[in-house]
Amino acid sequence: MNNTDYKGQRYSYTVLNEVYFWTITINNWQHLLRDDAYKQIVMSSLQWLSRKELVKIYGYVIMPNHIHLLWEQLKMNGGEFPKNSFEKFTAHQFLQQLQKANNADLEKYKVAASDRQYNFWQRDPLAVQITGRAMASQKLEYIHNNPLQPHWNLCRVPEAYRFSSAGFYSNQQDEFNILSHYAAVF
Repeated sequence: MNNTDYKGQRYSYTVLNEVYFWTITINNWQHLLRDDAYKQIVMSSLQWLSRKELVKIYGYVIMPNHIHLLWEQLKMNGGEFPKNSFEKFTAHQFLQQLQKANNADLEKYKVAASDRQYNFWQRDPLAVQITGRAMASQKLEYIHNNPLQPHWNLCRVPEAYRFSSAGFYSNQQDEFNILSHYAAVF
């Protein structure tokens, strides 16, 4: 089976300097990212990774319970992949935010594990290697149209959703200064 066929078995393995459609989900599909404060934590992590030239981000959308990225991990962050740095940083920030707000939702993320008390991200994110421009374009279209799905109904047109790269591709707006155009790669 080739690594772009992700129906059925999930692939989370990635290598450096390859572009991936990457999806990571909040544990138990909770809607933690419904609140913009949590979306901003995600954006802060992506901004840092981008500024440090650890990743190139070609597209993204932050949904209430998951994130889609079209990205390339360029180099290790010390001894770990940028995706692992992203997961650790955001989880730590989510925990701090929920504790600071004395939010009862924190209990939804409690786990019985030897290495942690809480788990915010579901294990095994989906990673699909992008093999060409047509595939990248198709994944971007999917990413940008995700907020319009009837079960989400987050906006009427893709570029109206703030936490998405749709505005970058329709009118060159990059509010968070993290994006590179995918056409430069393919």
